[in-house]
Amino acid sequence: MQVELSVQDCCPQNSSIQPETWEIWFRQWLDLLKPELDGAPLHPQENYELSLRLTDDREIQSLNQNYRHKDQPTDVLAFASLEVDCPQIDELETEPLYLGDIVISVETAERQAAPHNLETELAWLAAHGLLHLLGWDHPDDASLLRMLDQQQILLNAVGLDAKR
Repeated sequence: MQVELSVQDCCPQNSSIQPETWEIWFRQWLDLLKPELDGAPLHPQENYELSLRLTDDREIQSLNQNYRHKDQPTDVLAFASLEVDCPQIDELETEPLYLGDIVISVETAERQAAPHNLETELAWLAAHGLLHLLGWDHPDDASLLRMLDQQQILLNAVGLDAKR
């Protein structure tokens, strides 16, 4: 499986996760999740592309206001490309499937990292964002619990423990 990942880190002094580590994690997560669409593999050649931006509360608050009409910082936002443009079959055969963008506020992650550490919190939020890119949602408590359980599975797969 190939994962092309663009990592933009506006706060490198706060986050110590290297781009190579992110690539390994996302590759393992996508391999574990085996994304499907209507029972068929989402991408026949299993080549995926996504963007990860690590930012601060000011920038994520602006994005949250513009896209969700909530004028407050949040921990993670996911902008799924599959919600907007469904790729054509012939495009899937030759190009990596662009899943979308994940934006994480490192400042908010630092505040939330108390039960574990910043690296684990950032991975937790990235896994949450990836699930959203793949169509997971949590409109009610039952679906939120399923999503949180899946996040735990993803973190365990890369050797992290984030019991919530």
